[in-house]
Amino acid sequence: MIRFGVIGTNWITEQFLKAAAELPSFQLAAVYSRTEEKAKEFGEKYGVSHFFTSLEEMAKSEHIDAVYIASPNSFHAEQSILFLKHGKHVLCEKAIASNRAELEEMIHTAKKHNVLLMEALKSTFVPNFQVLKENIGKIGMVRRVFASYCQYSSRYDAYRNGTILNAFDPTFSNGALMDIGVYCIYPVVALFGKPVSVKASGVLLGSGVDGEGSILLTYKNMDAVLMYSKITNSSIPSEIQGEDGNIVIDKVNTPEKVVLHYRNGEKVDLSVPQRVDSMYYEAKEFIELVEKGEVESKINTYENSLVTMEIMDEVRKQIGVRFPADNKEL
Repeated sequence: MIRFGVIGTNWITEQFLKAAAELPSFQLAAVYSRTEEKAKEFGEKYGVSHFFTSLEEMAKSEHIDAVYIASPNSFHAEQSILFLKHGKHVLCEKAIASNRAELEEMIHTAKKHNVLLMEALKSTFVPNFQVLKENIGKIGMVRRVFASYCQYSSRYDAYRNGTILNAFDPTFSNGALMDIGVYCIYPVVALFGKPVSVKASGVLLGSGVDGEGSILLTYKNMDAVLMYSKITNSSIPSEIQGEDGNIVIDKVNTPEKVVLHYRNGEKVDLSVPQRVDSMYYEAKEFIELVEKGEVESKINTYENSLVTMEIMDEVRKQIGVRFPADNKEL
């Protein structure tokens, strides 16, 4: 069994636990919260007997082998480094850090202590993303990628009424790019690597974070046009355009339907069945890596996370989003 501790008692942790529970090697062993009452309230639903209000004590604990971190983005680096230093494997929610400098320190610590660090970005693990990778050669030379993920945040209602919740607070390294835009950037990086140049524009909210934005990534022989938002909705699918055809993807964050369109009008549905609880696949990858003694994913590689974070740093620079974490030394 791989014994997990969790940091964060929010809905995303609930989703992760529901998905991971389907894996025979997964065991939830400990819960951290700032208050013992909340830790127990959350953990007792899952039969957990170890509760922590101190991250240091949890990191030292002999009751866990790994930790799933779903705290606000601004805490990711510090918390990950703490657990990595104590020999715990770390599965950290996206965005894995506030900036590239933090991520570099996290990776350095993981390598030094010979433990696994992986970004919990589910998109690249689901079967239909693998299908996309396997069939992309059928559309010939790729010339353009279009990715769109625009989802109106329920927390924006509160913002419009004068209450700034975590999702729109730069103190927590949040905003549309960090929460939504990363889903557009990471798959493009996973498929095509580092771009030659980055151009960005967006809407800067009064709180100091972005509400929505557009990114143009330029590659040697193609470009990628990315649109993301937490203040509007969109029903537009994403697409990869090649010289011999195009592939339409229903949802870039969790591809479920992938259809190949040839120039002659022929259509091929490439979609394969996959689990509704899509976080299952990232949990499966992480646990299998731990069991094999491997310390880096071949799918969500360090390089993919580093390039994605570098792009996000540049986008924020161009839009004018700056986090307190950008001035912080670890």
